[in-house]
Amino acid sequence: GIKNVTDKVLSAIAKFVQDGSPETRYYGRKMLFTLMTHADFERMLDKHVLPKDLPYVQETVSSLRQKGLGEMPIITPSAKGRRSHTSTSDSSRSQDALSTGDREMREVCEMPRKLGPCSTLESAEYVKVITASLNAKDFRERISGIRQLLADTESNQDLVAVNIVKIFDAFKSRLHDSNSKVNQVALETMSQLIPLLKEKLSPVINMLIPALVDNNLNSKNPGIYAAATGVLQALCQHLDSYLLLQPFCTKAQFLSGKAKQDVTEILAELVIKLYPRKPHAVEQKVLVVLWHLLGSMTNSGSLPGAGGNIRMATAKLSKALFAQMGQNLLVQAASQPLHIKRTLEEILNQAT
Repeated sequence: GIKNVTDKVLSAIAKFVQDGSPETRYYGRKMLFTLMTHADFERMLDKHVLPKDLPYVQETVSSLRQKGLGEMPIITPSAKGRRSHTSTSDSSRSQDALSTGDREMREVCEMPRKLGPCSTLESAEYVKVITASLNAKDFRERISGIRQLLADTESNQDLVAVNIVKIFDAFKSRLHDSNSKVNQVALETMSQLIPLLKEKLSPVINMLIPALVDNNLNSKNPGIYAAATGVLQALCQHLDSYLLLQPFCTKAQFLSGKAKQDVTEILAELVIKLYPRKPHAVEQKVLVVLWHLLGSMTNSGSLPGAGGNIRMATAKLSKALFAQMGQNLLVQAASQPLHIKRTLEEILNQAT
């Protein structure tokens, strides 16, 4: 499996992403894109990539997370001609980067070549057609585009993954479409897309979560609310919790009503799953949310304005953090205003 060969592959990928050939660099980026959501990815980079290569690889990973993989570069005939005298030596260097006796490693490095049979022009045409359907004025055509996207993901996942940023830039608007039928179909379809795409959704998570939660979790339409909560459950089940942590922390602070309660409860679940692996990240990001919630609540547990009652969700988050951090949670609370510290102690005392 991929995890078994990650150690050996990373040093080769570091050479690929710096290669003189745009095609080789693209394949290197594609392999990084496949591997970068694994739990131990950052540690493996530090351990197995040479220090002189590490900054370039980290910059490439950052670009992939922000912009996605993008399309394979078009190599013109004239460019191929200019490179012909170096192609043999470039190929030799690329092959030398591989362990010649290691079949598993070779399979991983060849994997991107086996994927995505479409040419760049065909890929671009596909994006044009699917985004036009998703953005159509007629709601029936938008629904048809949503269903087509699911069918395409099932039949040619790589085509969708390579163009994921462009496609989801259009699809995200359907997740809160003004037409309730389109809205619900998009949400239900999203629940089916997540298990198919999994970590390939990482470049679009920051645009997806606001589209999912901002309106749907406060919707009075029970079908839309149920579909939205189903999507959030699928995200938590199939994606690395670390990818979800920051966007959910942000939303927990700025949403209101039922949406704020739901997102806070999801955050409590993420704490339990993620803290053993990323304790510093959890404390850095989630404690800010907890202090916000404790500081905003009245004695009854309600929030100012139309915020609703958040006490139960805040209690769930507090208990999840205390279960992981122990007394250190109270130590950190001691530096907060007195009413925050007292409210936390009251919540935790009620739990015992």
